[in-house]
Order: sequence, then C-alpha cells, then structure tokens
Amino acid sequence: MSNQLQKLAWMVSLALVLVNPPVWAEENQKPIGKLSQLNNIEQSATSIQQLLAQSLIQVTGVNLQATDTGIEVILVTNQSDKLQLTNLSEGNSYIVDITNSQLSLPNGDVVRQENPTEGIAEVTVTNLDANTIRVTVIGEASAPQVQLFDSNEGLIFGVVSTVSTAQTPQTQPTPAEEQTSTETQEPIELIVTGEQDRYRVPNASTGTRTDTLIRDIPQTVQVVPEQVIKDQRVTRLRDALLNIGGVVQDGGFGGTSDQIGIRGFFAGGTLGGSILTDGFKDGRRGIRETANVERIEVLKGPASILYGGVEPGGVINLITKQPLKDPYYNAELSVSSFSTFRPSIDISGPLNSDKTLLYRLNSVYETSDGFRDFDQDIQRLFISPTLKWEIGKATNVTFQFDYLNDERPFDRGFLAFGEGILDIPLERILGEPDDVSKIEEIGLSYRLEHNFNDNWKVRNAFRYQSSDTSDYRAEPVRLNETTGILTRNFRSNDDYQENYTLQTDVVGKFATGSINHTLLFGVDLARSTSGGTQSRAPGGITPSIDVFNPVYNAAPRPGLDELTNVVRNSQGSTDGLGIFLQNQIAFADNLKLLVGGRFDTVDQNSTDLRDGSEFGRYDSAFTPRLGIVYQPIEPISLYASYSQSFQPNFGTRPDGSILEAERGTQYEVGVKGEFLDGRLAATLAAYRITKTNIATTDLANPDFFNSIGEQRNQGIELNVAGEISPGWNVIASYSHIDAEITKDNDGLLGNSPANVPFNTASLWTTYELQRGSLQGLGFGVGLFYVGDRQGDTSNTYIIPSYLRTDAAIYYKRDNWRAGINIQNLFNEKYFQGANFGRVAIEPGAPLTVIGSFSVTF
Repeated sequence: MSNQLQKLAWMVSLALVLVNPPVWAEENQKPIGKLSQLNNIEQSATSIQQLLAQSLIQVTGVNLQATDTGIEVILVTNQSDKLQLTNLSEGNSYIVDITNSQLSLPNGDVVRQENPTEGIAEVTVTNLDANTIRVTVIGEASAPQVQLFDSNEGLIFGVVSTVSTAQTPQTQPTPAEEQTSTETQEPIELIVTGEQDRYRVPNASTGTRTDTLIRDIPQTVQVVPEQVIKDQRVTRLRDALLNIGGVVQDGGFGGTSDQIGIRGFFAGGTLGGSILTDGFKDGRRGIRETANVERIEVLKGPASILYGGVEPGGVINLITKQPLKDPYYNAELSVSSFSTFRPSIDISGPLNSDKTLLYRLNSVYETSDGFRDFDQDIQRLFISPTLKWEIGKATNVTFQFDYLNDERPFDRGFLAFGEGILDIPLERILGEPDDVSKIEEIGLSYRLEHNFNDNWKVRNAFRYQSSDTSDYRAEPVRLNETTGILTRNFRSNDDYQENYTLQTDVVGKFATGSINHTLLFGVDLARSTSGGTQSRAPGGITPSIDVFNPVYNAAPRPGLDELTNVVRNSQGSTDGLGIFLQNQIAFADNLKLLVGGRFDTVDQNSTDLRDGSEFGRYDSAFTPRLGIVYQPIEPISLYASYSQSFQPNFGTRPDGSILEAERGTQYEVGVKGEFLDGRLAATLAAYRITKTNIATTDLANPDFFNSIGEQRNQGIELNVAGEISPGWNVIASYSHIDAEITKDNDGLLGNSPANVPFNTASLWTTYELQRGSLQGLGFGVGLFYVGDRQGDTSNTYIIPSYLRTDAAIYYKRDNWRAGINIQNLFNEKYFQGANFGRVAIEPGAPLTVIGSFSVTF
C-alpha cells in the first residue's frame, strides 16, 4: 500500500511539472488620464462586501528617472486609475500609503535609493503589509513638493528637489496634466532587496507555507530578521535563537552541531528533523551557517500538518538570500577574540542585459583557536551560489548549491558534580588535546514556480542534502566524585546521511460569494538513507584522568584499527509520503479561519551489519489543524488554535509488536497587536502541549519497551519586535514553561524533562542617530537570561541560571560600516545546555570582542 501511494504521488508530481503551461494573453495598456487630487480620490470601501469585491492591484515595477526639477518615481501598473492613496506626510518626509495594492517585483519587496538627486535624502517604496504599498520621499532640508501624473506606464510621482523649494510652504500634492514631455530623462539605478532594515517582519511563510501576515496566523510565529543578525554579528544559529522566547540550546554533540529545544521539546523528527532550510527538512548534522540567511522564522507548536513527522515544540526555518536584479557587492572582515578571523562576501546581480538570469554568491571562511585549552585550530569553509532564471513573466526557476567543510575539536565540556556542575577552570578540557570532529555537507536544490494567473500558481521544489561526519575522542564515561578520577574510553564515529525531498503544491485564491479562500494542496515525498559505525577501544586502553590535576597524553593514542570493540555498524532507509490540504478562509475582513489536514506514511528499514539482523516498521498518521483569528479593531488579533503532531517511535514490545507513533497535541490562545502605526508588533500566547506514546523500558524485560510515557508542557510567552521611534529598534521575549513527565514506569513520574528552564527572557535594542554630523552612529545592548533547569530526566543535578550581557557600537557612512560587538560583557560563566546525562554539559564562551568592517557597492 505504501509503495503504491508513493508511486502514485511521484507520477502526480511529475505530471504537474511537465504539463505545458498555458499562454496568457496580455492586453496593451491604455492611457488613463489625469489623476484626481488625493482628497478627491475614491474612498476605500466601508463595507465587508465592498472590500471583498475589490481585487488586489499588482505593481510590477518601480522606476526612477531624473528630470530638470528633480526626479520621477514611477509605479508600473495598468490599473493606476484604481489606486487609493492616503497622505501621511510629516516633517521632512512625504509619505503616501496606497491601499488595495502590492509590489510584485521579480526579486525582493523593497526599493530604496539614497541621494537620488540634490536635496532628496532617500526614496523608498515597500510593501507595508499584505494590502498596502508605502511610498516615502525624505527631503534633506524640508519636505519635497510632489505632483501626481498618469501615463501608459502607470502612476508617476513627480518629486521637486527641496534645494530649489526650501522656502516654499509645503502643500498637498497637486495634479498635473498627463505627461507629454519628450525630453530625455536619465534612469536612476535602484537597489532592490528583500531587506527592510527593520526588526519587525509583517509576513512569514513557515506558519502556512504561503506568504501570510503573521497577525492572521492562529499560532505563534517569531522572526529573527537579517538586520538583527547583522547588528548582533551572529554567525551561529544558536546565538540568533537567543532572541526567540522558549528556545534554548539543547546540548550540541561535543560542540559540533545545532541541537535546539522549542517549548521544552527537542527539535528532532524523521526525514531531516525540525530545522528547515527554505521549507525543507534537510537533516544537516553540523553547525548551520548564517552567511546566506536572510531571516529565521520559528513556528511554535505542532507543525506536522505542513512538515510531516516532527516533535510538537515547533520548527525553525532558515530563509536564504535570493539573487537581486541590480548589482550588489558586499565584503566583510571580522576579527575577534581567540584569534578568530572571518572574511565573507555577498555578491549578486544580473548575468544578461534583460536581467532574466540572476545570480548570488555567499561565501565565508573562518579560522579560530577557540576558548578551550590547547588552541586546537577550528577551520570552516562555506560556499553557496544561487542562480535564478526568469523563463517568462509567469515562470521562474531557482537553483541553489551549498558546501560546508567544518573541522573542530570534539569537546564534551563539563561534568555534573553532586547536585551541581564541576567547579574547574572554564578552559580545561576533560578529553585529549587532539580529539577532533570533521563534517562535510553538500546541499543542492531547485525551486520552480509558475503562475497560471494572478490567483493560481503551482510550485515544485527538490532538495538533496548529504552529510559525512567523523570524530575520534576520549569519551568521558563516569566520574568518581570522591577521588576526582574520570574514566574514559577512546571511541570513533564514522557516519553518512543522504536526504532527498520533492515538494509539489498548488496555491489558489478564490471566492465563494462574499467569503475569500486561499487554498493549498500539496504532496511531499522524501527519502533518507544513512549508516555508519561506532568503534571503541577495549577496556583498559584509555587512561583515566584526574579532573582537578589533569595529565594529558599519558598513553599513546591508539590507531583507528585498534578500536576493535564495534558497538554499532548499521545502515538504513526511511521513505515518507505526505498529502495535505489547507484552506485559509476570510469570512470577513476581521474574521479568519485556518483549517487543514495531512496524511503521512513512513516506512523505515534498518540492518545491523554485524550480524545481518533486520528491522522494519511502517507508520501512518493523520494530523489536523484548526485555528481562528478575530480582529475586533484593526491592530488587534485574538486567536485560538488546535494542532497535532506525530513522530514514529522506536523499539518493540516483549511480544515483538512495534510501538505506536508518538503523538503531540497543542491548544493555544493568544493576542497579537500592532502599535505605533504598525512599526511595533507584539504577541502574548498561552499554550498546553501533551506528548503521548513515549517509549519507556519494560520493567520485566529491560531489552524491550512500552509506549506508555507522557509529557505535558504548558506555558506563556510574550514577544515584541519593531521600531519604537526612528532609529530605535527592539526585539524582546519572555517565556515561562511548566514541563512535567506525567506518565512513566521508570521512576521519573513528576520529574521535569532535561534542559527545560522555567523562565527565559531576552532584550536586544539599538539606537542609530538619524541626523547631524554623527548620523549613522549606532549603539546596541542585549540581555539574555536563562533560568535554572534540570540537567537530566532523573533530576540529579541543576544547570544554574545565567544572565549574559552584550553590547555594540557601530558607525555607518555612505557604503561602509565599522563596528565593535562585545558578547558576554561581564564575563559570566554559564552553560548552554546538556543532553547526555551527567557527562556532557556545554559551556558558553567568555567575554568576546568582535571587530568588523564591511563595504558595499
């Protein structure tokens, strides 16, 4: 049955890709005539029926041209007579919001040009939200005068330089006759990006797999935008996630990988886990790179409706940078403590004159000694080229490749001691100086999108991801707390994993009477193959070590061929099929329903190559989601939702039967608000997640299991992000989690799960001077708090709380930026996480100073 469904799904996906797309006729644009003044333009609809009857007007281009008196800003559309404008000008800024419209540019959603002409500081055209375009023209000395024109191209804003009109009182923009001048006008190069230099991101795709306003999603969605990543000088996913409430580092396998906890659950899952890249469960095993990341989106709570088998805490989605239509060249050099040297480049632009073939290249090299003893070199190389081909106006395809090579010490960190953590110097290692980890990863993907019309489109995407990992270390086994002697064992892992994922979906927008729908139907196919060995030294070969007075290299390190105790030599495969349907229903402008369901099958097979034994299991599950959003007033969203997750289990019962899949269920209610004219957003949420069918040891037969375990996590979260005033940005969060093991037969009943703090909080804020001789000078400060947490599920020791303080100062001018960031300003000794009992507690870095300089052309 599973194989038949998979074959059928592959055929459907292939047919959708190969089908010949229809050719849509284009009507020639006609002159519309002179526009009315702003206060005479038709007012927005005042009834729900009128709102729903209106269609969103697409602006497909933005052009800037120089004139004798200033510049013209041209919004390219053939429906300029239907645009509705509202004047919000203040101070030196001319601001107009155009409702019922959206920028639909080939790349990015922001057009910005600094100093386009004398007297004009900046012109910006951006999507304010999913229904509004904002045009902003900032004058240097006073607000510019603006006239509105109509032409065959679209709507034209004629901007008069403030140099020649500084003494003229500002008036409302006045209409002018239809443009008939034949004078030569010089085009102005525009910078088009997806970045808005803001901390608040209004839209996200992770919560629905469609581009949706966060205020319309009935679950918590948080975003770490690119500007926060830049301001904090973040180079690791774990550091970026300090800004997200309820997310903590959950160990790190000797400091070599990203292991994250969300709402008290490990971010794992089948076929690649809960950390995604552009919506793909890629199964990376190394430390993820941020050099090509535009933003990080986090969906809290069960997400199996969209992504299949995942843990119920949520998913993390890294959205990568895409090619730009205009040349962009950025180079940066970062030098920091512990001899860390990190140069990087980010370049993009067109490869042909028609700008239908675009590229982007992100690359970074890093070398460091690290803050632990023996200065073993850390080396890291990352390269990610992307190519986008606009085949036609309705069709585009993007190809992406990334390569990571990472070599660093394998370091288990600290040990538990009594009910706390061993008190030894931060830099001391308890392995051997030449313990090492090597990781090589390759990713290759394509994404094809075809728009049948303005309302229907099909998307097909494929990703291949491989990881080859190896390590060799002196593994800590057991500490004698009386003598301080730590027994160890030399061991080595050599593993590989390959993931193949094919996604095909159709998105359609339509109405049934006065009710609007956004329909998503899709098929996901995935295959993962993996295998590897773990070899250990026979007993007695590895010398023990005194943790208070260590002596290293007390005996020669054995060769790999001397590790003759092979405890694992296996290979396996997992095949998955997911079919899902989702409907976003707008009954009214302020009442929205989200409903969906997904059916998954997972077929797992593994072979123990030591004795030839085989194991297989087949799981199927249906996971629903239901949510409602009510907006009593425009800035406020009240919501409630119900969602489920599933995750295939492991092990067998004493009678040989397989365990049922783990299931997660969440109930969440909350309120989302937008303040300060939409510049600041906040979410307050309360939730309860119950995870059932957790495998527990069968007491009568310890080699077997029963699926009777249960864990209940409940809590509240508060998240804030945005701009308080011009130049003053903030991102902050608070989370409280009450986590408990509510069913168990191993004596853990009532315990708290490992590494789940009751309270976490973060605050990062920056202020940049907007005017004067020091314009571009900025300051930042950050506070990151993680409360006490249990170190293991037996609750035998506590990982203490910590408060880390960061700071930054930078200066931006023209096309360059220089800055200094300080992480852990007060040199707090703290521990990031633990997920391997009492012998692997990962320490945080001490005071770290980062100097950076970047230049952009």
